[in-house]
Amino acid sequence: MTSLFEEETTLFADLILPVPIPSLFTYRVPREMSELIKIGARVIVQFGQKRVLTAAVAQIHTTPPAKYQAKYILELLDEQPIITTRQLELFNWIAEYYLCNIGEVLNVALPAGLKITSQSRIQFNPEFDYYDLLTDLEHVVLDEIKKHQTLSYEEIERLVQKSNITSLIKSLVGKRAVILFEEVKEKYKPKVAKKVRLTTAYLSNDSLVQLTSSLDKVPKQQEIIMRYLSHIPVYNNPDLNQKGLDKSIFSQDDGLSDSALQTLIKKGVFEQFEIFISRFDDIPVGKPAEIVLTDSQKNASKQIYDLFSEKEVVLLHGITGSGKTEVYIELIKQVLESGSQVLFLLPEIALTTQIVVRLRKVFDDVMGIYHSKFSDNERVEVWKGILDGKFQFVVGVRSSVFLPFDNLGLIIVDEEHETSYKQHDPAPRYNARDVAVMMAYMHKGKVLLGSATPSLESYFHAKNGRYGLVEMKERFGNAALPTFELIDTKKEKKSKKMKNEFSSVLIEHLEFNLKNKEQTILFQNRRGYSPYLQCEECNWISECANCDVSLTYHMRVGELRCHYCGHKEEVPRTCPNCGSPKVKTMGYGTEKIEEELTLMFPSARVQRMDLDTTRAKNAYQQIIQEFEEGGIDILVGTQMVSKGLDFDNVSIVGIFDADRMIHFPEFRASERAFQMLTQVSGRAGRRANRPGKVLIQTANPGQKLLERVVTGDYTGMYEAELPEREKFHYPPYTRLIKITVKHLDSTVSKRAAEILTAKLTANLGTGRVLGPQPPLVERVRNQFLFDILIKLEREKINFKAAKSFIQEKVIDVLTDKTLKSIHIVIDVDCI
Repeated sequence: MTSLFEEETTLFADLILPVPIPSLFTYRVPREMSELIKIGARVIVQFGQKRVLTAAVAQIHTTPPAKYQAKYILELLDEQPIITTRQLELFNWIAEYYLCNIGEVLNVALPAGLKITSQSRIQFNPEFDYYDLLTDLEHVVLDEIKKHQTLSYEEIERLVQKSNITSLIKSLVGKRAVILFEEVKEKYKPKVAKKVRLTTAYLSNDSLVQLTSSLDKVPKQQEIIMRYLSHIPVYNNPDLNQKGLDKSIFSQDDGLSDSALQTLIKKGVFEQFEIFISRFDDIPVGKPAEIVLTDSQKNASKQIYDLFSEKEVVLLHGITGSGKTEVYIELIKQVLESGSQVLFLLPEIALTTQIVVRLRKVFDDVMGIYHSKFSDNERVEVWKGILDGKFQFVVGVRSSVFLPFDNLGLIIVDEEHETSYKQHDPAPRYNARDVAVMMAYMHKGKVLLGSATPSLESYFHAKNGRYGLVEMKERFGNAALPTFELIDTKKEKKSKKMKNEFSSVLIEHLEFNLKNKEQTILFQNRRGYSPYLQCEECNWISECANCDVSLTYHMRVGELRCHYCGHKEEVPRTCPNCGSPKVKTMGYGTEKIEEELTLMFPSARVQRMDLDTTRAKNAYQQIIQEFEEGGIDILVGTQMVSKGLDFDNVSIVGIFDADRMIHFPEFRASERAFQMLTQVSGRAGRRANRPGKVLIQTANPGQKLLERVVTGDYTGMYEAELPEREKFHYPPYTRLIKITVKHLDSTVSKRAAEILTAKLTANLGTGRVLGPQPPLVERVRNQFLFDILIKLEREKINFKAAKSFIQEKVIDVLTDKTLKSIHIVIDVDCI
């Protein structure tokens, strides 16, 4: 027993705050929380004068901070931790590796539904008594506040019908008529179903007979009873009553009265109750799919399993349509049966639509889905479902690496070469594929990387023994690889056979497919109608006011848009520079191709799939489902149509503007072009009895890279690229770190970049530090950019020490008083 005179220990907690600061903040733990607080729990704290933040407990100790007086934690949100110790370990590694702050990691990791928001509200000051000082409008507002006790800013805006009420609130505060306070709210709300059931007094047959007889004069109430009994036959089994019936069943029927139901509840015939339900119950399950592996798939599965005994990471290099998904399913089953968890990473939300339906048929409700198109509440349900043991298997996009797994046995990274796995903004600028490798190491699990066109780095590691390598070189079910035809657009234009962007060969094949009721995919990796507008008289070009880039014309909404900052303008009727009406569209995007198809083939059902048409939550699913069911003849899309989609009836794939991809000014251009062209080509002819054809429009059919795409020669591309990469010190022989310096003044930005370059070169040498130089787009959001590229050899340099040195020099520049308002972005392993 503790002595009455024994001094009670004061606890302090080091907290991770979701803000870009380099260190943890120490807060004092109130006595009533001392026995409840745990590492990994969320707490609410005040940060600064007014901000209220959700923080995570990283450490608990008894040492007060030396340099400041610790504030008290305001509230403890969790009885049990919602962040595991392994997650905290991973967050620390990400912050250290990608040169960012752990608070930035927490901010990205936690779904918004697990963060507390503070909202300013206004209440009446009971000491106020100077009503003659108020204006008529202030009288109205104050009366409304008194009536409701408190109002939010938004409620007052609606009341006075003004969008800016700052001066009004400032006046009321100045006259001491009102008091402002912060109302703290938790964003996550469980999904609730309202139900009704018979009270226990009416569960016997006799009581039910008496009840229905007594309601002869009120037929509407009697109808409610009869409808309930038709769904829940309690006279056969009273236990069925326990689960009750959704209230919505009564409201959906126009013949039933809602007031009659409410009367029966008031009489005590029915009782009303609520249950929490999953937000994922509406995802189709279908019949359990029986998967029979081919000999090739069995062999691949066995090889992977054997390699896992000696390698932490295995690369599965399987051509498009080889049946990698079935191999994944077999491995997932084995891991789940062993009691471990599985994470299946996909690069795009578009991919989850098809594959989730296939996986759900096999794994049913042990599988969770996690991606950015889901609401905050849906993502919180997956997070909590993993903690509660409901979801042992999760399919998701890159942010899924932050989920609270505690026993991860396998991570599958499908289409591992995809750039979508890399986060660009905000920090942390992580690559989910590489984080997955570290996660598996921490969990003592394994990683399977899968792709038809692996990244050069992964294939290099596999060839050099760091990763295991398994190859699948045949298509599933004896389906043949598509045939290719390279269409010379120069010749087509010379002979005047081109119709806008369409060659005569492509038009001919489109006509054939429409006639034979087969489907076509057309690929153009540029959205919008036209990349820019240009005046024929003075050569004026539509440009963004904030960025050094042209504005893209979007015809459907009648706007010019910047794809960098989101700036929008109306389409000018005449040239803003010279007044000429001769303003024309230049180049073409998916929207223009869609329009031209509808003009050429009026009866064809044409659909576009790009960022503009898939912003809504279920837009991907609807388009893909419609295409699968044959409701679309021609699907026009950006790179979304290239990734892992599987359609039986697609016999033609047409590719526009291949040359732009091949000759893009970037060291990975050849690799990326090969991957993109191969992946989109793989959508054709995926059924054994229906060979596909790929038509590539190019001004130079003799290019070596196109020859390799046509022959499926990945090894040839890899072997051609490696000597170039080694000669010029690029990955896989080096690691790249890109530093971008930003400022509203070009001169200041350039000077800061030059100072930083000099500091870095002094230690790293001129051979490792390139720049500074402006990027392709020199100005974004009115900030002028300068890039510094650092190349660090994999084997010859201490990467951790080099990063610490880089971070130190960046801080030197940021704290230089002669360089105010400089912003510096560090991107480790930039792509």
